[in-house]
Amino acid sequence: MTDLPDTNLTMLTLVKPEGQLEVSFARRPMPEPKPHEVLVKVLATPINPSDLGLLFGGADMTTARASTRDGLPLITADIPSAGMRAMGGRVGDALAIGNEGCGTVVAAGSSPEAQALLGKTVALLGGEMYAEYRCLPVQMVMPLPDGTAPADGASCFVNPLTSLAFTETMKAEGHSAIVHTAAASNLGQMLVKICAKDGIPLVNIVRSDAQVEILKTIGAQHIVNSSADDFQDQLTAAIVETGATLGFDAIGGGKLAGQMLAAMEVAAVKRMTTYSRYGSDTLKQVYIYGALDLGPTVLNRSFGLTWSVSGFLLTPFMQKAGMETVGSMRKRVVDELTTTFKSHYSHEISLTDALSLDIAQAYNAKRTGEKYLIKPHG
Repeated sequence: MTDLPDTNLTMLTLVKPEGQLEVSFARRPMPEPKPHEVLVKVLATPINPSDLGLLFGGADMTTARASTRDGLPLITADIPSAGMRAMGGRVGDALAIGNEGCGTVVAAGSSPEAQALLGKTVALLGGEMYAEYRCLPVQMVMPLPDGTAPADGASCFVNPLTSLAFTETMKAEGHSAIVHTAAASNLGQMLVKICAKDGIPLVNIVRSDAQVEILKTIGAQHIVNSSADDFQDQLTAAIVETGATLGFDAIGGGKLAGQMLAAMEVAAVKRMTTYSRYGSDTLKQVYIYGALDLGPTVLNRSFGLTWSVSGFLLTPFMQKAGMETVGSMRKRVVDELTTTFKSHYSHEISLTDALSLDIAQAYNAKRTGEKYLIKPHG
């Protein structure tokens, strides 16, 4: 590990018992890879909504203030009592952040599998990516084609594999079409392209006319605007046309999950030949996989008794799907990295820029069309 610094600049998030969040940097010792590990110089790592959940958690970011420690930026914010209850399990633990990234293998353990990756550009999964370097087992990295730009490789896992997991779930559970919220996001645009290529009917829910136009330009067929006065009628018509009985909701709070179920029930009842006071016997499933709205999930039960609302996470899905399915998903991501699964970034920032207060407030706003990429080495 010659020519490497002795320390590794790493971003940490800490919940203090007095009800305060502190996000700062620490210079940790440079890790040394074990036989089946590689050390990767992190060149690009995205800020995903799932990262923000750990980074700022339940803190009230309107109270955030900036300072410095050892010449490095630091953000402090107050945590309301509800936030402290939610984050009680992490009080006192300084946690590293960042789910995925891309970089170059600069050192490797003694195993042949690790040595084969020396000098390669790889995608990384496994947390703690908001750092200059990351040491991981070889199974947590994915070799990328020579010449892959770090920005293209940085988002190989979370959004691409999640969007593919949606269609795999659809097939495994016997559904034939999908409804998706926050559909103009990077993930949503990937799902549009997957479904178009695979012939899967997809209903896209967005919240503005501008987002409708974004999806039209990439070929989406069924787009409904949740801010329209006739949204429920539009949604019902799209679900009647597609026959969708499966939804994936990135919003979480509010009425949207219930509105999807209600529209699915109207479509299912139209297909019934006899009346039942219990509603249709068609299973209507909505998975909540995000929390863009932290409020309560509201279900006005107008959709019979054959329905389910569940949580959805990528890692449990992959464990259940098995190595063969996950392997084919990963191969497809690599094969279509600069087409179907290309991510678009509105801002590129340095590692220390990420704790500039105005920049942090901007990416924490989670605005559609804005995605931040951290480049730890400039």
